[in-house]
Amino acid sequence: MITDTPAPVQNRPVATKGRVYRPNQRHIPVLATLALLALMYGLGVANYEGFSDTQVLLNIFVDNAFLLVVAVGMTFVILTGGIDLSVGAVVALTTVVAATLLGKDWPPGVVLPLVLLIGTTIGLAMGCIIHFFEIPPFIATLAGMFLARGLCHLISKEAIPITDGFWTSMAQERLRFGGFFISLSVVIAVVVVLIAAFVLAYTRIGRNVYAIGGNAQSALLMGLPVGRTRISVYAISGFCSALGGVLLSFYMLSGDPLHAQGLELDAIAAVVIGGTLLSGGSGFLFGTVLGVLVLGLIQTIITFQGTLSSWWTRIVIGGLLFAFVLLQRLVTRRAR
Repeated sequence: MITDTPAPVQNRPVATKGRVYRPNQRHIPVLATLALLALMYGLGVANYEGFSDTQVLLNIFVDNAFLLVVAVGMTFVILTGGIDLSVGAVVALTTVVAATLLGKDWPPGVVLPLVLLIGTTIGLAMGCIIHFFEIPPFIATLAGMFLARGLCHLISKEAIPITDGFWTSMAQERLRFGGFFISLSVVIAVVVVLIAAFVLAYTRIGRNVYAIGGNAQSALLMGLPVGRTRISVYAISGFCSALGGVLLSFYMLSGDPLHAQGLELDAIAAVVIGGTLLSGGSGFLFGTVLGVLVLGLIQTIITFQGTLSSWWTRIVIGGLLFAFVLLQRLVTRRAR
């Protein structure tokens, strides 16, 4: 008796019509951030006159260029499963040192590399302490925060204005196109993002960062330079913090020991809201950019509203942080 037998499953044509797209698990937090950003922008356009002006969106970059640079360094650290609580204090120390030296007629060509070197050295020192002495990153960077903030108050207890010609010209420089403008700090921040994204995606140190964040013990057994990579990411974070301090000094034209208080929490919030797992091993620089935009958009909406206290910014950020941490937990559980 002859019967018709079905063709093997692997030889059957796959129907693509009506297929439901299932995003990669790692992309879900970033897609959620992008959807949130679009929703917030849509609500702003619908409720506030002038919100759709392109310059309003560009101003978010102008006002948060220094935060974006600091968040880039924080992304490297969190991807390895670490944390850096010193970034805000290093930003403040950079502004105070720069303002003090410029006030004593030091040339900007000396001051600029010097403050970048100071920030990088602080980050490098914390990375060495974390690796060689096996100190938890939370404790080591907390000590770095107290050290940098204490040095700020030791140098000056009051704000120091910056009147140097190079600094003021950098602060006032605008790149204009089609009736809109951005500051030079935005260009610097975008360049930093592009370089960092390239490093994470296409270089050995980037692959090592993801591997260590995924499982440090396995990375060590594979022969990867775990210690060197960990030290490097804290040095990168220190450099980005110092560069963020330079951009903040361009923005404020002053050095103040009270600058950037709580900035470390804003940077962490931007990275987490941008989809980087706090446990490390998963995340994208593009998500961090979206996270900074979300924080800036919250501030912009509150400013347009005009009747809300600025503390609502912290309240909304706190709520979003809780939501995205829960989302990360759900995604990691499903992945298992």
